[in-house]
Amino acid sequence: MNKAVQIMKDWMLPGAIVLGTSLYLLYHVTPALHAYGHWLHIAASEGQRLVIATLLFFQFVKISPHDLHVSRWHLGALLVQVLSFLALAGVVVLTDGAARMLAECAMLCMICPTASAAGVITDKLGGNLAATVTYLVIINVSATFLIPLVIPLVNPSATLGFWAYVGHIAWKVFPVLILPGLLAWIIRYTTHRLQRVLMRWASNSFYVWGIGLTLAMVLSTRALLLSGLGIWAFAGIVLVSAGTCFVQFWLGRRMGRARAARAGLSAHESLTDSITAGQTLGQKNTGFLIWLGYNYMTPVTSVAGGLYAIWQNLFNSWELYQKEHPSR
Repeated sequence: MNKAVQIMKDWMLPGAIVLGTSLYLLYHVTPALHAYGHWLHIAASEGQRLVIATLLFFQFVKISPHDLHVSRWHLGALLVQVLSFLALAGVVVLTDGAARMLAECAMLCMICPTASAAGVITDKLGGNLAATVTYLVIINVSATFLIPLVIPLVNPSATLGFWAYVGHIAWKVFPVLILPGLLAWIIRYTTHRLQRVLMRWASNSFYVWGIGLTLAMVLSTRALLLSGLGIWAFAGIVLVSAGTCFVQFWLGRRMGRARAARAGLSAHESLTDSITAGQTLGQKNTGFLIWLGYNYMTPVTSVAGGLYAIWQNLFNSWELYQKEHPSR
């Protein structure tokens, strides 16, 4: 039984990628299902939001508000995302054609907030859950106010004002961020017995994320097939999404190690910081990226979100496998 559970853990993330992709392809080649396409899309999209809220709830259950502290590397990671986003927005404004589209894809990949699953993977790898949740809150708030500044520059046909865009993004982000935290902390300070039960259940968050990843891949495959991209444009987005994914995981890990070195921490503590910073900067809420690209940017840029989801979860699968099988 233990061996079967371990095999399931090893293959759950790549299996979810294959399952989600296959489910949308099955829908795509089954005309009888097309009449229900709109409702199936809503079910997948809202189902993913429910999974995100559930994951965040279990993460907030495990930590106290007093555990949330802003570190120097949090500010460094935020600076990387903000400055790269603004620089790439400038490139988008000054270029056109394929270069503009690829710069826009990179811009979205860089500013996209941290995924709720970053805490789950960080915890599984032995990182600092509280530090991950802290940055998740920081970047979601920052992105909510920063992205609306750029939308009119990137998309001149945009007709809404700054605060209208802030409201749209906040409605997408904050219900699944704030409500789980409030509920978890109300339980923490009012019903300790229930909190202890929930903390035991929180160990199943990894499997909940498997459901979320399946839904994410359904949405990602949909974005890919509906994009109508040519082979060269698609290849360009593949390279941009893979490149930004690699750079952010790498930079995050470097920041974590640098912070540990400055503080004179042990090798184990350095690894903990490296894992934590890598996940917070590298793992993205790709559902938000797809939604943002499709609704407020050039629609084909939503493809970058679908591809980024593949790269980050392949990397996570490899890291988890290395964690479980260190001798291989």
